[in-house]
Amino acid sequence: MASGVRSKHLPLRTPSLQHWDNPQPRDNEQSFLFPVQIQGTNDSSIVSKCSTAALGYMQDGFLQYFVTKRCRRAPLIHWGYYVRARAVDHCVREFLLQSQGHPRRQILSFGAGFDSLYFRLKAVGLLSCTVVYEVDFPSVASRKAALIKGTKDLAVVVGGVGRRESGMTFLAADYKLLGVDLSELSKLEKALKEAGLDPEVPTMLLAEVVLTYMEISRSDALIQWAAQHFPCAQFVLYEQMHPEDAFGRIMQQHFSRLNSGLHALAQYPDCEAQRRRFLQRGWAECSVIDMNEFYANFIPEDERRRVQALEPFDEYEEWHLKCSHYFILVASKGEELAWTPLFSKMPVAGSISASVCTIDSEIVGLRRYGHHSVLIKPHVVLTTGGFGEQDGRHCRLRDFHVLIRHEDNWRVGSGRLFHTVTCVSGSQALAVGGRMSPTNADLGILWLRFPDSMTASDPDCVVVELVSPQPAEDLASSRWRHTTTEVMCQGKRAQKRISSVRGGRMLSDDREMGSTNWQAIQYPLFSPHEGRHSHSACSWDGGALIAGGLGAAEQPLNSVLFLRPTGSGFQWQSVETHPPFIPRYSHTAHVHDGKLLLVGGVWLHSASVPGVTVIDLMTGFSLDYQIDTWPLMLHNHSSIFLPDKRELLLIGGGGNCFSFGTHLNLHPVCLGLSNILTSQ
Repeated sequence: MASGVRSKHLPLRTPSLQHWDNPQPRDNEQSFLFPVQIQGTNDSSIVSKCSTAALGYMQDGFLQYFVTKRCRRAPLIHWGYYVRARAVDHCVREFLLQSQGHPRRQILSFGAGFDSLYFRLKAVGLLSCTVVYEVDFPSVASRKAALIKGTKDLAVVVGGVGRRESGMTFLAADYKLLGVDLSELSKLEKALKEAGLDPEVPTMLLAEVVLTYMEISRSDALIQWAAQHFPCAQFVLYEQMHPEDAFGRIMQQHFSRLNSGLHALAQYPDCEAQRRRFLQRGWAECSVIDMNEFYANFIPEDERRRVQALEPFDEYEEWHLKCSHYFILVASKGEELAWTPLFSKMPVAGSISASVCTIDSEIVGLRRYGHHSVLIKPHVVLTTGGFGEQDGRHCRLRDFHVLIRHEDNWRVGSGRLFHTVTCVSGSQALAVGGRMSPTNADLGILWLRFPDSMTASDPDCVVVELVSPQPAEDLASSRWRHTTTEVMCQGKRAQKRISSVRGGRMLSDDREMGSTNWQAIQYPLFSPHEGRHSHSACSWDGGALIAGGLGAAEQPLNSVLFLRPTGSGFQWQSVETHPPFIPRYSHTAHVHDGKLLLVGGVWLHSASVPGVTVIDLMTGFSLDYQIDTWPLMLHNHSSIFLPDKRELLLIGGGGNCFSFGTHLNLHPVCLGLSNILTSQ
């Protein structure tokens, strides 16, 4: 959270979500390691790494030798393993650079599995005067040793077929592969000593998602042993964090299903807790950053553009959430290895009470994301499209859902995602754009018509009319992650679209509404303002307010722009906020009584998740209200503001939580904002 932002909390109580709570262990239950299941995470991980390399995200010709059956992963998985590999590679290269003047140095990799780090570094000549030690379960180390011995290209790199001695599975001049359980420190220390490890030599210790599988007392003991054993060393740790938000709970459930629970999360839930963990166990310096910060600050812009061009990608929310739940840590001791990355501290927010009302009925049809909802009449909400749950499976939804108070009705529509729907009168709405996939976005325009008198029992309450765009309007309908907003142009009602496509390219145009024909209206383009997508836009004072979004560099924005109507057209002006609100995207927005409400979304570098931000449009004063941590994902959602009751209806939301599974918010939630809107 940005420094100086005044924050308050909105506690939210939802009894129907209690099944999300982690069950507490019984008194007679104990925590055990599951070596077989944990070893299975290595097999899955190496397949994902191999798929990532095969698509060109990273250069690694050795991973293929450790995979028996290849499988192409999804783009989101590729991005996740790419940033992990870049972070670890960055730390290893920094260590090798700082220690290059020493005649000897060592890398000790805990739980190395089938990692190819040694082979990659050796092949490019970076392991001069360096010995690499890898430690894993005996069965994993034996399998890896057999693969090395049976693969010519691997055996050549290590300089021969190696040999087996005592507890060592594989022994070569600069590569030692040991089969030892990390939780047995005495055996580990003995095996390392027999393999030739010298505690006085500059040493890097590496653990990628390893220590968290161990009981906390044993992983803490390993960290302390390393600090006591090596006077000049760095410890690099890559693991998960933030277990208590919705994404974190899905993440924990995933690993629990694999019988490889994440033990460290409860006691060390965030970057600061992990930093204290190492400092309290003998390490002199320690820095931690999440993977969003690493990606933004340590990967050059031209490299980010190269990665973005490798394959179609449109899962920015899940990508940033995944990165916010993983960190890279570097602890060091010894003046020669005192290197630390950037580290940002976030202030702790306060709290405030607010009335909350949850819709009692569990409406399966509204478990969706990437949809759109619009208030077409007082207390009548139309929800269209999205991805969600239907007939026991996840799919693109082709229905229209009319929610009238606690009643609903359904009609067949189109299975579009990330489109917009705008109510243009009391009897019709317009659906524009959207996509079926990142490469199929030409979905056209839909007119939705409904009678003046609408009831949920009316079988013909929604009539769908497909409007084919004219050639000049193809660009208008072939887009997604855009917004549609009604503005006034020279006293006439007009349809204003402020839109952008994937990759930060900004497309904007105005059209005057007719029955089926649109007429272009001239207005200033966004220049010099940055193009954006996944932003919010809402009508105000005859114009449109645009807030947040992802910019050209795919980084969240915190600007508020007002497209102000003039006598001859429109003019852009900036709205200053004090303090600046936290950059975000994939949120929703509403204006009420001169206040701009930003609802949910995704932001980076904060321990909390976005709640509701209130911006006074007259003074620019900005105030955050955080919903107390609970399993609700407020991105890819829709929200409806009910002005007569000052309530906010939150519908749907969620997404694919990396490789952990799909989360769909269970049911709509009604949030009372009376206290908030009168307190400013």
